[in-house]
Amino acid sequence: MASKALMSEEDFTCPVCCDIFRDPVVLSCSHSVCKVCIQQFWEKQDSKNCPVCRTTSSKEFPPPNLALKNLCETFLQERSQGTSAESEELCSQHREKLKLFCVDDKQLVCLVCRDSNKHTNHKFKPVDEAALDRREELKTALKPLQEKLKIFEKLKRTCDQTAEHIKSQAKHTERQIKEEFEKLHQFLRDEEAARIAAVREEEEQKSQMMKEKIEEMSRDNSHLSDSIRALEEEIKAEDISFLKNFEDTKKRAQCTLQDPHMLSGSLIHVAKHLGNLKFRVWEKMQEIVEYTPVILDPNTAEARLILSEDLTSVRYSVRQQLPDNPERFDSGVFVLGSEGFNSGTHCWDVDVENSISWRLGVMTESVHRKGRGVWGGIWTVSYYDEKYWSQCPGQTDTLLTFNKKLQRIRVQLDWDRGKLSFSDPLTNTHIHTFTHTFTQKMFPIFYNGTNFPLRILPVQCSVRVEQPSSS
Repeated sequence: MASKALMSEEDFTCPVCCDIFRDPVVLSCSHSVCKVCIQQFWEKQDSKNCPVCRTTSSKEFPPPNLALKNLCETFLQERSQGTSAESEELCSQHREKLKLFCVDDKQLVCLVCRDSNKHTNHKFKPVDEAALDRREELKTALKPLQEKLKIFEKLKRTCDQTAEHIKSQAKHTERQIKEEFEKLHQFLRDEEAARIAAVREEEEQKSQMMKEKIEEMSRDNSHLSDSIRALEEEIKAEDISFLKNFEDTKKRAQCTLQDPHMLSGSLIHVAKHLGNLKFRVWEKMQEIVEYTPVILDPNTAEARLILSEDLTSVRYSVRQQLPDNPERFDSGVFVLGSEGFNSGTHCWDVDVENSISWRLGVMTESVHRKGRGVWGGIWTVSYYDEKYWSQCPGQTDTLLTFNKKLQRIRVQLDWDRGKLSFSDPLTNTHIHTFTHTFTQKMFPIFYNGTNFPLRILPVQCSVRVEQPSSS
């Protein structure tokens, strides 16, 4: 009896199945788990970590915890003996045993209560059946909480991955800035330091934002876990106690937390720091630099695309481990330009000489970038199967009667007049023109299905940028 007084049911509960231990084994970190539970846990995790403290176990087959097994058996015997006292609880009015549950009034009653006028035409159930029904009802109410917890846990893992990616992006961006500035003269050192400081400031800001998001997720996860644990304990309670507390317990099972969502714009704005870097510095130096009219946004690139260091070319490669942030495509090897257009005329040339599978054009800002939704909001000219095709919303690819192999493609968007034109800048040959009344911001879009790069070509510039005309 001393052990019963000093130890509660929680001390005999497996942390995985939340039930009394069955054949407990002890891990190298001293935590105990059911033998079957730890094997199943390790198979799902593909690792040998402790489910409590995540310490890696040094033994593939942990030894049995015989002392704990004996204590569990003793505890179960004592508990089964104690349940006999439950049936002795009496009706406060008639001092008779509470054997029935009134379904209409949702209360425990004795046989005398059943025959009283107060319960005329009421429906009754035996206590064990009523408790079983309500246990099932509470288990059903528990499932949405468990599913929501999985959603929170999944997003937290994404947040953790994003936080690490932010640091990697910042480190990579800083290195690129340094390499660019090394090509300049000593009087540019101040500009270099200023831009590195901007990267670090953004890293600190966005890392702090992600840190707060992770902390928020941890709090919500902890809250849900506590609620689930409390409800699971209530489900295990004795019938009388369970039924007395059922209504309050059911209220606690209601979840008011909103589904979590990933923050947009959480990644480092690499294009802001690296895009047209030489041109921005040249505005101060009055020296000749290259200017590229469109800079690729790595935060939108599908995981199989590799962007060049200066963010002006893209090629197909093996899938990378990248955060699944809202801006990124996850179907179709697409990447967007870093800036969208909602007025004016814009033009960019792309070197397509070596690629045998490409697609160029524009995409509306509102297009959903997950799954196949992107195909509903793009205007493009493409090349595959050794033929040229046009594609726009609501239509399938249309074959273009253009047989010459092109080396460069010029894309010109006249947003105000609603025209998107494609031409060969080397021969000044028209390829195709779309006519559409644009109402949204349009982003340059690039698709490359081969490991040969598509490269956005720089334009000649002086004090001001002069983009090439279409004629």
